Amino acid sequence: MKDSPITSFIKKYFLHFNALTLSKAAKAYKYHIQNNGKMMITLAGAMSTAEIGKILSEMIRKNQVHIISCTGANLEEDILNLIAHSYYKKIPHYRDLTPDEEKNFLKKGYYRVTDTCIPEEPAFKELQKHMLKVWMRAKEKSKRYFPHEYIYQLLLENILNPYYNIDPKDSWVLAAAKKNIPIIVPGWEDSTIGNIFASFCIKKIFQPILVKNGIEYMMYLAKWYQKESIKHKIGFFQIGGGISGDFPICVVPMLSQDIGFYPTPFWSYFCQISDSTTSYGSYSGAIPNEKITWGKLDKDTPKFIIESDATIVAPLIFAYVLNM
Repeated sequence: MKDSPITSFIKKYFLHFNALTLSKAAKAYKYHIQNNGKMMITLAGAMSTAEIGKILSEMIRKNQVHIISCTGANLEEDILNLIAHSYYKKIPHYRDLTPDEEKNFLKKGYYRVTDTCIPEEPAFKELQKHMLKVWMRAKEKSKRYFPHEYIYQLLLENILNPYYNIDPKDSWVLAAAKKNIPIIVPGWEDSTIGNIFASFCIKKIFQPILVKNGIEYMMYLAKWYQKESIKHKIGFFQIGGGISGDFPICVVPMLSQDIGFYPTPFWSYFCQISDSTTSYGSYSGAIPNEKITWGKLDKDTPKFIIESDATIVAPLIFAYVLNM
């Protein structure tokens, strides 16, 4: 197959330093998938608000991603973008904002994420209204679901269709729902919708047990990893740091060291895009070799760390993998 313009550009010009690491990581990702491997993508930061869905959704549709771990914010913000994108406010001069200007955004119902303000009414309030319905339905039927499963219900039952505000092909959560890809959402209660659910529990409308928790997510992931690693090598592509990456990567040492499930294959590919550093013990900035000592990666696992902006690097790697 002839190389796409982006693939050709990377091969010709990305020859040193972080650029070379990007090129090698992209090539190794492609090799991993072509050799019957499966890949986990982990999403930290505000990648959904950065509209990573425009290309991540295509990665999902083309079977280049098989499981996703993300923060609760990334889960909900992809849906907020799906139903309210035209109501967002771009703030190109965000570095120059005064405290008074920030306060005015709050008064007007806008919540800022770097250069983008998410509107409260058409985004958060609209999603909250529909989440309340699926939570109430689960309560009435004495059912319990994971956070992502409630979102999948909204999408697959076409409940949100009338509110779509972008081309639905650009929603990575919708693409994942259509393929029923597992999503792991550790620390979901840290998200806005998680906070709202907690408020309903405080008001005695729901019990916390209605939403399956992080321990159950780890058990769910362990079952998936045990099953899939029998036939496939499993790779780990980490965008940013934090809980979305730290939580799922631990499933391997948990299975081998805590359960005694032998042999538990190590993660067979590892790449992290991060601008964090190891100073002051940052887990997010730790070099991949440190993970060998924790039983997560093997000494021969292909390992890459790209110290750069994920909103630039991830789309380039995905475009290379897709040969776009």
